[in-house]
Amino acid sequence: MPTIWVFVQFNGIPSLPAQYYRGALFLKPLLLNTYDTAGGAAIATYRIHRGLLSIGIESQLLVMHKGTSDPTVIQPGARTIRQKIEAYIPSHSDERITRQLHANGIGSFSPARRPDQLANKIKALGPDLVHLFWVNSGFMQVESIKRFKKPIVWTLHDMWPFTGGCHYDNECGKFRKMCGACPALASNVERDLSRLIWERKLASWTGVPIVVVATSHWLAEMARSSSLFKSQRIEVIPNGIDTKKYKPIDKKVAREAFDLPQDKKLLLFSAFNATTDRRKGNQFLEPALKKLSHEGWSDRIELVVVGASPYETALELGMKVHYMGNMKDELSQVLLYSAVDATVAPSMQENLSTVVMESLSCGTPVVAFNIGGMPDMVEHLESGYLAQPFSSDELAEGIKWVLEDSCRHSILSQCARENVVERFELKSIALRYVSIYQSVIS
Repeated sequence: MPTIWVFVQFNGIPSLPAQYYRGALFLKPLLLNTYDTAGGAAIATYRIHRGLLSIGIESQLLVMHKGTSDPTVIQPGARTIRQKIEAYIPSHSDERITRQLHANGIGSFSPARRPDQLANKIKALGPDLVHLFWVNSGFMQVESIKRFKKPIVWTLHDMWPFTGGCHYDNECGKFRKMCGACPALASNVERDLSRLIWERKLASWTGVPIVVVATSHWLAEMARSSSLFKSQRIEVIPNGIDTKKYKPIDKKVAREAFDLPQDKKLLLFSAFNATTDRRKGNQFLEPALKKLSHEGWSDRIELVVVGASPYETALELGMKVHYMGNMKDELSQVLLYSAVDATVAPSMQENLSTVVMESLSCGTPVVAFNIGGMPDMVEHLESGYLAQPFSSDELAEGIKWVLEDSCRHSILSQCARENVVERFELKSIALRYVSIYQSVIS
């Protein structure tokens, strides 16, 4: 007998299938993320929050920095003067460490020492469970988790939850045993800051049941191999996207909106600190594009860059470069994804790139290295090209392969769009979280 799906109504919106109805619509998850709009993790978290609301779940999102006017997004109450004084010194120290590491080209590193009032806020809100996402930049102290006294789900957006402070380990691998003598800190001392952070996590999280959700299979394998999370339940649920919002738009119209040329192949490179963060791979992209220029593509391809300016790093590639600054509004993003012919994402380590998912959803193929969460989204030779890490020559070949044949490009674009609609549609991802929620509170 075929399965019959019956949808209930919640405020006039088609909601959960009937088999989820018993108890599900009365779930009250509290999602925690440092931001609601700034950065890929914030965007992914806010989308999950809205997806849960759209299927009738009474979700709330607690953030440190609120950028929306959404009443379901809340901030902790103001702290007392004493609390502010207690928080100032470790917070200031953490920010100084982070700034210095960024200046050294290391990337993100979070000590998470700042006292917080999250446990009190959670108690006052009375959720059924606490769902953590990206909780750094002074939002959550390591020791706070054991004080929540609620079932905990933690969606990982990088490696920080199971390392001694770094957000990506640059293949160090020390998180598998215990951190110390940290390469990110240029340390030769075993019991350095990274070891102290790892010990704090071990002391605070041991015995606390946490359902860990990795957004890519790569990150799940990293978590399973870690000393901190190896005994926890680990699931894989990708980020979701509103495919009705992120969809292809007529390319001619999209290019006119940005005054981009109609007669060129346009390649998008979009990342926060795109040309200065080594993890994002500009050091591989530059020689790849120079190679294409030498092979006669200089008059056929133009590069579009988001997340950098020519005043930071002026790219000399033998081809024209369009600097678009930073794009935060979704309409501009959709227009730009639709305006270009391909997106290149040459990251050295990456979980589940928001840029890649948005690009594919808009029907724009992606060229990336075969690392991290890229294979979870990009189907090699079907919706893009996965190059051998970290070969600039192979990256150049991938860009050529995607762009040189218009018929092939049309098929790639169609497959890219269909794959996202089938696998990453927001409501289906929200339903998978409901299943997790029910399992942890039953």
